[in-house]
Amino acid sequence: MAQKTPMKRVHLIIHGLVQGVFFRSQACEKARALGVTGWTANNADGTVAITAEGPSNLVEQLIDWCHSGPSTSRVEKVDVEESTFTGEFEGFEIRY
Repeated sequence: MAQKTPMKRVHLIIHGLVQGVFFRSQACEKARALGVTGWTANNADGTVAITAEGPSNLVEQLIDWCHSGPSTSRVEKVDVEESTFTGEFEGFEIRY
Protein backbone atom coordinates (compact mmCIF):
# COMPACT_ATOMS: atom_id res chain seq x y z
CA MET A 1 0.00 0.00 0.00
CA ALA A 2 1.45 3.39 -1.03
CA GLN A 3 2.03 6.00 1.65
CA LYS A 4 0.26 9.33 1.26
CA THR A 5 2.67 12.25 0.85
CA PRO A 6 2.40 14.65 3.80
CA MET A 7 1.15 18.07 2.73
CA LYS A 8 2.43 21.34 4.17
CA ARG A 9 1.49 25.02 4.27
CA VAL A 10 3.94 27.77 5.21
CA HIS A 11 3.98 31.54 5.32
CA LEU A 12 7.44 33.05 4.75
CA ILE A 13 8.79 36.55 5.28
CA ILE A 14 12.08 37.09 3.44
CA HIS A 15 14.30 39.92 4.75
CA GLY A 16 17.22 41.66 3.03
CA LEU A 17 17.69 43.11 -0.43
CA VAL A 18 14.70 41.28 -1.87
CA GLN A 19 12.65 43.95 -3.65
CA GLY A 20 13.58 45.30 -7.07
CA VAL A 21 15.76 42.24 -7.74
CA PHE A 22 13.18 39.91 -9.36
CA PHE A 23 12.76 37.89 -6.15
CA ARG A 24 8.99 37.49 -6.59
CA SER A 25 9.13 36.50 -10.25
CA GLN A 26 11.90 33.97 -9.66
CA ALA A 27 10.16 32.60 -6.55
CA CYS A 28 7.03 32.18 -8.67
CA GLU A 29 9.00 30.31 -11.36
CA LYS A 30 10.64 28.08 -8.74
CA ALA A 31 7.32 27.29 -7.02
CA ARG A 32 5.64 26.47 -10.33
CA ALA A 33 8.56 24.25 -11.38
CA LEU A 34 8.24 22.37 -8.07
CA GLY A 35 4.45 22.12 -8.36
CA VAL A 36 3.90 24.19 -5.20
CA THR A 37 0.81 26.43 -5.01
CA GLY A 38 0.26 29.79 -3.32
CA TRP A 39 1.34 33.38 -3.82
CA THR A 40 4.12 35.93 -3.28
CA ALA A 41 3.94 39.70 -2.70
CA ASN A 42 6.07 42.66 -1.68
CA ASN A 43 5.42 44.09 1.78
CA ALA A 44 5.56 47.82 2.54
CA ASP A 45 8.52 47.27 4.92
CA GLY A 46 10.79 46.01 2.11
CA THR A 47 10.32 42.30 2.79
CA VAL A 48 8.76 39.70 0.50
CA ALA A 49 5.93 37.44 1.70
CA ILE A 50 5.21 33.95 0.37
CA THR A 51 2.39 31.61 1.28
CA ALA A 52 3.01 28.16 -0.19
CA GLU A 53 1.32 24.77 -0.07
CA GLY A 54 2.17 21.36 -1.42
CA PRO A 55 3.95 18.13 -0.64
CA SER A 56 6.17 18.70 2.38
CA ASN A 57 9.44 17.85 0.58
CA LEU A 58 8.68 20.28 -2.28
CA VAL A 59 7.68 23.11 0.07
CA GLU A 60 10.98 22.52 1.92
CA GLN A 61 12.85 22.87 -1.40
CA LEU A 62 11.14 26.24 -1.96
CA ILE A 63 12.09 27.34 1.57
CA ASP A 64 15.70 26.31 0.92
CA TRP A 65 15.71 28.32 -2.34
CA CYS A 66 14.35 31.38 -0.48
CA HIS A 67 17.41 31.40 1.80
CA SER A 68 19.51 32.42 -1.22
CA GLY A 69 16.98 33.61 -3.82
CA PRO A 70 18.07 34.93 -7.21
CA SER A 71 21.71 35.98 -7.64
CA THR A 72 20.65 39.65 -7.63
CA SER A 73 19.23 39.41 -4.08
CA ARG A 74 20.88 39.42 -0.65
CA VAL A 75 18.75 37.41 1.77
CA GLU A 76 19.46 38.18 5.43
CA LYS A 77 16.77 36.08 7.10
CA VAL A 78 13.73 33.92 6.31
CA ASP A 79 10.93 33.70 8.88
CA VAL A 80 8.93 30.47 8.48
CA GLU A 81 5.50 29.95 10.03
CA GLU A 82 3.75 26.62 9.45
CA SER A 83 -0.02 26.27 9.47
CA THR A 84 -2.67 23.77 8.44
CA PHE A 85 -2.73 22.74 4.77
CA THR A 86 -5.94 23.96 3.09
CA GLY A 87 -5.55 23.12 -0.60
CA GLU A 88 -7.16 26.47 -1.48
CA PHE A 89 -4.81 27.47 -4.33
CA GLU A 90 -5.05 26.44 -7.98
CA GLY A 91 -1.52 27.56 -8.90
CA PHE A 92 1.18 30.01 -7.81
CA GLU A 93 0.81 33.76 -8.46
CA ILE A 94 2.41 37.11 -7.83
CA ARG A 95 0.12 39.45 -5.90
CA TYR A 96 0.36 43.21 -6.26
